[in-house]
Amino acid sequence: MTHSKNSWLIPVAFTNIYVIWGITFLAISFGLKGFPPFILSGFRFLAAGILMLGYLTAKGEKANSIVNWRKNGITGILILTGGTGLVAWGEQYITASEAAITIATGPFWFIAIDKKNWKYYFSDKFIPIGLVIGFIGLILFLKGSVNANVHHSGISSSLRITAFIVLAISSVVWVLGSLYSKKNPAGHSTFMNIAQQLIIAGIASFIIAFFRKEWDHFSVTSIPLSAWLGLLFLIFFGSIIAYLSYIWLLSVKPAALVSTHTYINPIVTVIAGWIIANQTINGNQLYGLSVILTGVLLTNITKYFKLSKRSKVKIRKVIRYLNKTHRPYQPI
Repeated sequence: MTHSKNSWLIPVAFTNIYVIWGITFLAISFGLKGFPPFILSGFRFLAAGILMLGYLTAKGEKANSIVNWRKNGITGILILTGGTGLVAWGEQYITASEAAITIATGPFWFIAIDKKNWKYYFSDKFIPIGLVIGFIGLILFLKGSVNANVHHSGISSSLRITAFIVLAISSVVWVLGSLYSKKNPAGHSTFMNIAQQLIIAGIASFIIAFFRKEWDHFSVTSIPLSAWLGLLFLIFFGSIIAYLSYIWLLSVKPAALVSTHTYINPIVTVIAGWIIANQTINGNQLYGLSVILTGVLLTNITKYFKLSKRSKVKIRKVIRYLNKTHRPYQPI
């Protein structure tokens, strides 16, 4: 746990990952108006990493350990290039709100992939119940999303389905990177580890952009101001402030508690998208989101609260009641 003199940083850090990462999904959609997805990610990560490395080097911190570069490189490629880079690709075909809601399934993948803790996870009946409910919610959300906005955006249903699948994969890759980082910590300071992760992730993103031929038709002079503003937000807020807050919180708070950002980010994204970009969410999508969040909450509820047997029985009754009385909403 952190020292009391730094306790004020904890709510600040949580606010950063709750709010900034929620708005980040929207910033990506603005950045895509002028940058191809992996070029956008490359500039975002490399610029943030170089700024941090320059600052740390000026302070006298060294980064000459090949082992640490390798560990941070693997973490950066998985979490940032794979996890976040694929989000940018997916947002070419779906809205920022839809992307954020799909990513909300991240905690399920943590439980599914972290085999060492399966005995602990499945000793609590609420965890498998939450997993099932969460995936039902995802199906309901996808069902309400596949044909949503197709006529307005001109994007085919098949492309949107592919985007949702890619977003699910990005969530898995993020989890793999997080678990690798936790099991194979690098020896530098938190700041230096993050700087190295960002730099390697940026280089990897540019390499992917090269093989995808994104550079062939890319022109800096044709980039609108909104895209530049989106990129600047991603560099300074998304990749430095929020990512630093996330990594630091993992070192002082339980991972399950830190992962609650995935519950809040979609809500922030939906509100920001509605206010700033006039994005909408239909009733079926809203119902799917509520079911996803219910499932995620159940998988983690006993980690935050000591529930009595009576309380658990009441929760089960409420779930059964909701399943019996549910009627699909009409789109709004």
